[in-house]
Amino acid sequence: MLIGHVSDESYQALPDVILEIETTVGSVAARSRASGAIYAEVPPGPARVTLSKPGYGAKRVDIVVAEGQPFAFRLLSDRLLGYAWPKWARGGESAEYRVHSPEPYKLGLWRYGEHREFVRSFGWHDEHGPRTTIQITPDGDYTQTGIHWNRQGYGLRWHQQRVEAPSRSGLYFFEAKTASGDFFSFPWIVEPESPQADIAVLTSNLTWTAVNNFGGRSNYVNQAGLPEQPTVNARQDLWRFTQPDTWPYQETAAPLSFDRPEPFNFVPEGAALTDPIEGRRAQPLAPGEWRLLGWLERQGFRYDLYSETSLHFGTLDLDQYRVLILNNHPEYWSKEMYDRVKRWVFERGGRLMYLGGCAFYAEIEFVDDDTVLCRREGRRDLRQESAAKLLGIEYTHVGYKTAAPYRVLDDRHWVFADVGLKRGDRFGFESLHEHCPGGASGHELDKLSADSPEHLHHLAKGENPDDTGADLVCFETPSGGVVFAVGSLCWPLSLPVDAGTSKVTANVVERLLR
Repeated sequence: MLIGHVSDESYQALPDVILEIETTVGSVAARSRASGAIYAEVPPGPARVTLSKPGYGAKRVDIVVAEGQPFAFRLLSDRLLGYAWPKWARGGESAEYRVHSPEPYKLGLWRYGEHREFVRSFGWHDEHGPRTTIQITPDGDYTQTGIHWNRQGYGLRWHQQRVEAPSRSGLYFFEAKTASGDFFSFPWIVEPESPQADIAVLTSNLTWTAVNNFGGRSNYVNQAGLPEQPTVNARQDLWRFTQPDTWPYQETAAPLSFDRPEPFNFVPEGAALTDPIEGRRAQPLAPGEWRLLGWLERQGFRYDLYSETSLHFGTLDLDQYRVLILNNHPEYWSKEMYDRVKRWVFERGGRLMYLGGCAFYAEIEFVDDDTVLCRREGRRDLRQESAAKLLGIEYTHVGYKTAAPYRVLDDRHWVFADVGLKRGDRFGFESLHEHCPGGASGHELDKLSADSPEHLHHLAKGENPDDTGADLVCFETPSGGVVFAVGSLCWPLSLPVDAGTSKVTANVVERLLR
């Protein structure tokens, strides 16, 4: 009988897992096959299954064996991982750090601004029993329900892993290091207890969740849910590769939980603000967002940091701020978020700086506080209008993964006042984006469209091949609101190292604060 399949945290099939299956009539030994399948001759009914494989955390699971109902066993590899829960908190609120480590580790908290600032140490973590610093992974599809680390063996009076959010808002990282030298860091968004600055900056934490494939699913892999069998070879098994032009869902994907580690939201040990960002995935996530936040502090601009979730649920009061800045990749927004910002800009004179690329390209809905549904990319069924109605520009896929400097088109506009750039001048040559090097107009690009406001000022254009570069625009609303939009995911990654983008952005911030 097929008892089930066993896979790791990527939903990759695990062969040669040793199993002991105990039933009411005895015990049976089994071993998983190359596909992760487990076959054994056991009677239907309750059973306790013990799973073990070198390099993975062993565990026991109580199941009900039934013909035609294979069980989805999950094991967690021996790697250093962690996340804060909740992943955002207001100053003074409490959160929990959840760390998985196959050996003792030391943990500390740092604030990431212009420099990494040490906040506090949580000391070394080890326990009396063997390997008690590893976490226990739920079985089945925990991308939808959450992974819920620290549920077993934690929470007692003498075994708390909680921390109070600092009073100073900003992007914080927990940094963990094992006795053998492995390192992992994970972000924590600390919002102000009450507004402290004139600038509010939004993280793109909804995008973090949509692209997070921990557990085997994201909005780009297995969107409709985990398949019946684990992956053996991604190029042969995943619809993303076998049916590249087909999204495996109609209107919305299966739910995605915030309650999971985010391995790509990782900053290397000892990293500095001006270090290039290696790899493919980190640029549009927290490591890339740090570059804008650090630049703001270097320029002397005070800000309060918020999660996008706080905007959705209305706990971010936009009327307490003069300027709202969107960071590098606000791709996934709810209708409620969009409507709140648009009313603030168009009806109440809000001032919006969009310093990223591919904004609002996919809509999301909240199932609850911890879970979202991602809708099909490129659709705007809920808000019923183009992002260009709010931002002046919208995303198109042409120019994807190219990068280039911008060329000035309208040097008479106040955006370029006293920055030393004239019509035809190029700027934005440098970028920390190693996946798409070449300039500040890069990776994912927003452009003018038929929905752009008629009174919009077209200030500069990215020189990407075939006229596909980002459009730099600015316009005002009848209520006195202002929108400044750069349309490039690479722009924030240029700010710490490129004089042109830095001067232009600082000029806009200063103007909008006045």
